Amino acid sequence: MDIFSIFTLCGGLAFFLFGMHVMSQSLEKLAGGKLETTLRKMTSNPFKSLGLGAGITVAVQSSSAVTVMLVGLVNSGIMTLDQTVGVIMGSNIGTTLTAWILSMAGIESDNVFISLLKPENFAPVIALMGIALFMLSKKKKRQDIGMILLGFSVLMYGMELMKNAVAPLAEMPEFQSLLVAFSVPIVGVLFGAVFTGIIQSSAASVGILQALSMTGTISYRMAIPIIMGQNIGTCVTALISSIGVNRNAKRVTVVHMSFNIIGTVICMLVFYGLDALMHFAFLDKAINPVEIAFVHSIFNIVTTIILLPFSNLLVKLANRIIPDSKNSKIEDKTVWLDERLLASPPLATSQCRQKAKGMAKVSKTALQDAIGMMFKYDQKTADKVEATEQKLDTMEDKLATYMLKLSQKELTEADSETITELLHTIGDFERIGDHAINIVKIAQEMSESGLEFSEEAKADFVTLFAAITEISELAVNAFNKNDLALASKVEPLEEVIDKLTAKIKHKHIERMQKGLCKPELGVHISNLLIYMERISDHYSNVAVIIIQTAHANVYKHDYLNELRAERSPQFIESYNTYNHKYRLADSD
Repeated sequence: MDIFSIFTLCGGLAFFLFGMHVMSQSLEKLAGGKLETTLRKMTSNPFKSLGLGAGITVAVQSSSAVTVMLVGLVNSGIMTLDQTVGVIMGSNIGTTLTAWILSMAGIESDNVFISLLKPENFAPVIALMGIALFMLSKKKKRQDIGMILLGFSVLMYGMELMKNAVAPLAEMPEFQSLLVAFSVPIVGVLFGAVFTGIIQSSAASVGILQALSMTGTISYRMAIPIIMGQNIGTCVTALISSIGVNRNAKRVTVVHMSFNIIGTVICMLVFYGLDALMHFAFLDKAINPVEIAFVHSIFNIVTTIILLPFSNLLVKLANRIIPDSKNSKIEDKTVWLDERLLASPPLATSQCRQKAKGMAKVSKTALQDAIGMMFKYDQKTADKVEATEQKLDTMEDKLATYMLKLSQKELTEADSETITELLHTIGDFERIGDHAINIVKIAQEMSESGLEFSEEAKADFVTLFAAITEISELAVNAFNKNDLALASKVEPLEEVIDKLTAKIKHKHIERMQKGLCKPELGVHISNLLIYMERISDHYSNVAVIIIQTAHANVYKHDYLNELRAERSPQFIESYNTYNHKYRLADSD
């Protein structure tokens, strides 16, 4: 083996890791929001969590990526530590699929159809199909499928390079001497753990071992401890991701490490204890890639079967290793949006929508609290509205910053549209909070000045506030449910509110002229009506964005102009319903 073989081995490893990265990212993008939906189905049922963990890992082809996601989700308070245990165990089983795929490199047969299963024979065809889908298709989903195929082809090409690079090792006495050291189980475990930790990919580590096995120099005695050690080494990625997270998120990494270490120790003691008694003859036989995949699967399945009944004990062990501190409530607050989730754009996008829904609810509450003080001012409620408005400012700032970072990632069309929608709507929710503060100030000034609405003005504003409350409910529900039917009802109600504010202003002027209303109220009523109209405009913006996102070719101003010009039967029906519902006392 010369220097060029070493270059080829390193290059093969680079192709392998790059192919795995491309395939994993594209698979995750293809899964889209389903990944987040699946994770949200986690329950206390360990068997369901186990199956979901295996399924997600098969989908994204990376147990390390799944564990990093779990750290981020627990750090954000989205999942509990108990829910992650089954997922972690399932991910260890799911990751064994890669070894089975790579084992095809060792297929040898004169049969044409069986030979087609060899990577060197089918990888070029897969690559051709992938590049055709990626370059010729205009649909993002098909392009993602193309990237999956290309990533897979690059991965298999890297495996082929590594296989060819290590072939000369079979004839090297130095290599044979080195392999003797791996016959000692503890040395094999340490080597597998350290090597996997360095390259941070158990799939690549197993792939190299499978490539080496094709030289015929690797025996079961050498391979088994290395495979066990590889499971420990894959914890390094999760360990790195746990830096800077709260205690509960750190415990996810502890559970992951404990599961792999305890499982390895138990399996080693049992296996080598039985070997001491029964002297397994197969240990000195050469192992091939398929058998490595088999051993890898059996080890992970057996480990899971042994430790699954003790899931609660793993959680207790994690709590013991990382105990709560006296100031844990202060130190270990959950992160509102964890940047670790940016590694999974579909998951991050879904979390952004959940946070935006939270903003919608908070802004609606602030508005309704503010409106409730117009007839009876209350300082505690005023303080609450002010605190809520500050919270909305913080939420918008954090969410907008996070989404700008997310928008720089590779997003699906659906996720990109969602981010665009959210960037528009969170500004409207924040502005509604500002108007809530303005309403509170009017209520405070009226209270301090001893000003009150006349009975007629009070009746008019009761009607207007009821309409504003309904449009807030309509728009927020339409946003939270992404309901086009609800969104389409917002604009007719917004026009009714515009009509109401104009009538109330006109009636107030008439009352002042007749001396029925104090002139000092004029400024307050005028400003209050302006805020009501602007609030309804913001909710109209939210509804239009929902409709615009659902129909990519719809633009806000075009939609509103067409809606008002066409006056469809549905629009007229909704408008007439709201117009009748929110009539002023003396309106025709």
